[in-house]
Amino acid sequence: MNDKDVEECIHKAYESLKDGKASTAQGFLKKALEIDYENPIVLHALKSLNWWLEKIKRLDDFHDPYEQGGYILSQWKSYYVFLDRIKAARLSGRETGLPQEAYDSCQYAIKRFIYSLALGFLLEVLGDGNNQQDPVLLLHAGRCCKGAGNWEDALKYLEQASRLKKEDSVILSELADVSALLGDEKTAKLLFREAFFLDPQGIDLEGLESEMMLRLRDKTGELGYSGPELSEWIPVWGCIWGIFSVKRELKPVELGRLKQSILSLENEFQSKSGSDGQIKPKLLNRYFWLIDYCELNRDSSGLMDETMLKIKFIDPVIYEHYRT
Repeated sequence: MNDKDVEECIHKAYESLKDGKASTAQGFLKKALEIDYENPIVLHALKSLNWWLEKIKRLDDFHDPYEQGGYILSQWKSYYVFLDRIKAARLSGRETGLPQEAYDSCQYAIKRFIYSLALGFLLEVLGDGNNQQDPVLLLHAGRCCKGAGNWEDALKYLEQASRLKKEDSVILSELADVSALLGDEKTAKLLFREAFFLDPQGIDLEGLESEMMLRLRDKTGELGYSGPELSEWIPVWGCIWGIFSVKRELKPVELGRLKQSILSLENEFQSKSGSDGQIKPKLLNRYFWLIDYCELNRDSSGLMDETMLKIKFIDPVIYEHYRT
C-alpha cells in the first residue's frame, strides 16, 4: 500500500470533478480503492459520487433544460439525508471515522461538479436575456454560480432576482451568503437579518457557504436545537452574539405589521403555554426588532422598557444574554 499514490488519486479525482469529468474522477477513485480498499476517504468519496451518478442517469427523462436543471437542484435535500445517514453510521461505529478536512474537500468537489452541471442547463434557458424576468430561474442560476465558485456572477443573478421579488427570504439569504463570500460583511449581516425575519424555515441552511453563517448555524445547533426550531433560534442568537448587528429604519407600515405580528404571537404563546418550541424564538426575534426601532427613533414612550420586561418574562436566560 502506498499512501502517496492514494492521495494523488484522490487529488486527481477531485480536480476532475471540478472540471466536470465525473467518469474520470470515478476511475481515479476506483484506482485508489485497489491500492487501499479500506481507505475511509476513498470510500466516502465513491459513495458520494456514485449517489449523484445514479441520480444523473434520470436526466434523459427530461427534455427541457429548465426541468433538467431544476431536477438536479431538487436532489440536494435527499443528498443531505444520505450524508446524515453516513454520519450516523460513523457515530455508531459501523463505519470508520473521517477527518473533517477530508469530508469538506470531498463535498466541495462534489458541489462544484453538480452545480456546474445544473448551471449549464439553466444558462440554456436564460439564453440571450428573454427569460431574465423570472426570479425563480435567476435564483437557481445564482445558487449554481455560487456552488460552482463564480461568486461575481452569482451576485449579478441574485440581485436581479431580488429586484423582481423583494421580500423573499430564500433570495435574500442567498444574496447575503454571496455578499459575505465576496467580503461585503455589512451587506451580508443586514440581508441575513432580513431573511431570517421573513421566513427562517424557508432558508436552505445546508446550502449556505459563508463562514459567518456556518459558524452561527453550528454554534446555535450546539445549544441543542435542530430542525425547524434551529432555523427559528438562529436569528435570536445571531442578534445576541452580534452577528445580526446591522439594522435599518422601519417604515410606518412595517412597524404596524411588526406590532400586529407580535400581538398574534403573544396570544398564541399564551394559549399554548409556551409548549410550541417555535413560537418563543419567533416572538423573541420580533421583540428584538421592536427594541431596535425604539433605539433608532429614541422612543420615550416606555415601549422599549415594556418589551424588555416581556423578554424577561418569557425567557430570563435570553434576557440576561441580551441586556449584556
